[in-house]
Amino acid sequence: LLGGKGANLAEMASLDLPVPPAFTITTEACNRYLNEERQLWPELVAEIEQHLEGIEEKTGRRLGDPENPLLVSVRSGAKFSMPGMMDTILNLGINDDTVAGLARLTGDERFTLDSQRRFIDLFSRVVLQIPGDAFEEVLDKWRRKEAVATDAELSLSALREVVAEYRQIAEEKSGERFPTDARDQMKRAITAVFSSWNNPRAIAYRNHEGVPHDLGTAANVQAMVFGNAGEDSATGVAFTRDPATGERRLYGEYLPNAQGEDIVAGIRTPKTVENLQQEMPVLYDELAAIAQRLEQHFRDAQDIEFTIERKKLYMLQTRSAKRTAAAAVRMAVEMVGEGLINRRDAIERVSADDINKLVVPVFKDEAKAVAVSEKRMIGKGLNASPGAASGLLVFDSDEADARAKSGQAVILAREETSADDIHGIFAARGVLTARGGMTSHAAVVTRGLGKPAVVGWSEAHIDVRKKVLSVNGTTVHEGDPVSIDGATGEVFTGEIETFVRRPEQISGFGELLAWADGERKLGVRTNADSPEDARRAVEFGAEGIGLCRTEHMFFAPDRVERIKGLLQNAEAFASLQGRVESLEAELAAVPSGGRAEIEKRLHIAHIEFESHAEVRAYRKALAEMEEFQCDDFAGLLRVLEGRPLTIRLLDAPAHEFGLHEANPMLGHRGSRLGITHPGVYEMQMRAIVRASVEVKREGVEVHPEVMVPLIGHVNEMRGLRARLVKVTAQTLAELGAPGLIEFKIGTMIEVPRAALTAAAIAPEVSFFSFGSNDLTQMTFGFSRDDTGRFLPTYLEQEILPADPFVTLDVDGVGRLIRLATDEGRKANPDLKVGICGEHGGDAASVLFCQDAGLDYVSCSPYRVPGARLAAAQAALSTGGRRDV
Repeated sequence: LLGGKGANLAEMASLDLPVPPAFTITTEACNRYLNEERQLWPELVAEIEQHLEGIEEKTGRRLGDPENPLLVSVRSGAKFSMPGMMDTILNLGINDDTVAGLARLTGDERFTLDSQRRFIDLFSRVVLQIPGDAFEEVLDKWRRKEAVATDAELSLSALREVVAEYRQIAEEKSGERFPTDARDQMKRAITAVFSSWNNPRAIAYRNHEGVPHDLGTAANVQAMVFGNAGEDSATGVAFTRDPATGERRLYGEYLPNAQGEDIVAGIRTPKTVENLQQEMPVLYDELAAIAQRLEQHFRDAQDIEFTIERKKLYMLQTRSAKRTAAAAVRMAVEMVGEGLINRRDAIERVSADDINKLVVPVFKDEAKAVAVSEKRMIGKGLNASPGAASGLLVFDSDEADARAKSGQAVILAREETSADDIHGIFAARGVLTARGGMTSHAAVVTRGLGKPAVVGWSEAHIDVRKKVLSVNGTTVHEGDPVSIDGATGEVFTGEIETFVRRPEQISGFGELLAWADGERKLGVRTNADSPEDARRAVEFGAEGIGLCRTEHMFFAPDRVERIKGLLQNAEAFASLQGRVESLEAELAAVPSGGRAEIEKRLHIAHIEFESHAEVRAYRKALAEMEEFQCDDFAGLLRVLEGRPLTIRLLDAPAHEFGLHEANPMLGHRGSRLGITHPGVYEMQMRAIVRASVEVKREGVEVHPEVMVPLIGHVNEMRGLRARLVKVTAQTLAELGAPGLIEFKIGTMIEVPRAALTAAAIAPEVSFFSFGSNDLTQMTFGFSRDDTGRFLPTYLEQEILPADPFVTLDVDGVGRLIRLATDEGRKANPDLKVGICGEHGGDAASVLFCQDAGLDYVSCSPYRVPGARLAAAQAALSTGGRRDV
């Protein structure tokens, strides 16, 4: 009801902290305004007046009173923190009459004029919907005229001119006189804050973060305190722990003689909190004590907004601090050690996405050293968000979004970012700004997204109109490659190779995941097709390979032609073999007296079959591929050291190898290929057996599992299983190893009919593995290759609650999974069940898998840590560990 800002203001007030008096209009009022009224209704206006009187009584001032004026802020505040996405108005209640009264009360005309120009600017942007460029141009003009660097240095006469020009712009562009009635200003500000819930940037943010669209925002009306009241005043943002590293220290920035919007927008480069300790030690000590008290009270790191007005400290906001993934893990683990939270709290507090962001790329030392030696480093800004990235430089968020959708990696460069740039930040690999500090919009948002950012690069001139960046004699144009290091703040021309840190190099990583492993029920495997991927996944805690896609093993240039030749020649092989088999059947049906002619034709057919070029090419390709596959599987088994290896037999849509089919995703692939061209699956089975025996004889435990793809009917599974069992026995006998190794045979459930007939299929297999990507395609009738044309609209219009290829569709696809699991286990109580689509790395989907009774999830190597944590969270949410 109160939103995060309002609830925490009330909480701070209850702790008797120095909070300016305020009241909160609830999210219910916002939703009623947006959905029904479209204006403030009389009962609400009466309540607002009543609570405004309370503020007036506590401050001894009245809104709109020319002799003793009260100024207020009207600020948004939703249930979930959405930094910068919605609107705020400061200094409300100011007009020419109250400016005079305020000047008399404070004895500072400069301060009052500065407050008035800020109010006209914000009110015009937020309420009158006037773009801010025109106001910025006026301010820039007067800075140049007076040869000053900041707004705080403008003279009184300049400020009077700025106010006059601001008002003129507002009236010309809005077509109305600028409102001077303070209560009218407040009502219009409240409705504008409510309306900002549905502005494009807020909608885009909620879509990206999965925040429901029906929550609405509260509106907080609070007495103003003034950080722009002189050099003994300031505004700042502080964190109780370093949001980038997690270190336990007061961290933050402030600007003397400024208001909060200055520091958030990054218009001036702020000072660090350490400077405040030197310049105002008493106030620093008070701030540090309050910060510690708030962290103890909320049992979490806090992000605090504060204002100092003439050497008096006020608290304007506290909220759970946005933090990098590394900081989130370190904070959680250290807070357990401090006794602030317990292990369960730590597991639940860190998200699976946070864990996955810990394996962000960083520059390889040698590659970076080369860039330095080539003098490609062109400058250094503030290291706002860790990680490293290379991409093509772009200066516009729309351009960044468009290029990213076309498959290009981009770095977004702006003078400073605003909430309007959110779609560009989402699209970019990293962000670069010339202005702003460590708590600017760009810094806060990129840290939350796990993307690198370099901000406050003041020596760089970024011209977004000419699309050029210039610094120290170097010029970089749009489309040129650049690289940024968000951990050091360094900027380079050209690309630099990156790598990912090892888990043991990340503070708290091992401890947190060890705690998670102690809670989870679900096993966590990986999808991997090479020893390198398998090795990385094992380092991240994978308990085996849940999906080895054998077709991916043939994408290398020296192999792709072989498999293309195999598939092309397979048709000729099958045709010629069919002719031989037809004659053999005909011969068997004829009495001995009339067989001579058929025997002659059969002899010729055998000769033609054995000598045919396409048959020889087919057999040669099979033999070569068998050797490749044997080496491939042996390499994986060695890395796994006794962990299970689930190998999916060839499932190659023709278009992936340059062949044509009318509908390749529903075409001649998977089990259909194995039935029509049995030699392919027989070859793979021989390779699996040979590799397993080879590695077993080396003294390494092996647990191979063979998965038949794209089964839709039990008869497909029955026939292929019989053939695979026969080849296994024959190959083991040839190797002198009968009974040496147990081979499990299962199937991937990715066709809806297989899920619906699971009771018939289950007795024929040892395991089910849900191929949730294809199962989603076939259940929805969506093609992953084409959803980009319509799925964004589906999400924007809330036709679907989430991208079904990211988060499992519980009601449709999930229902098929539940049905297949339950009916499969009834028919085969020993049936093991897992999921190997990329949903296995999505936290919400992992929760479903736990609830549906699956045994394991499998995902890409870099998502394994997050899946381990998500599995623990799923177990805790269902009452702790449980056995299936």
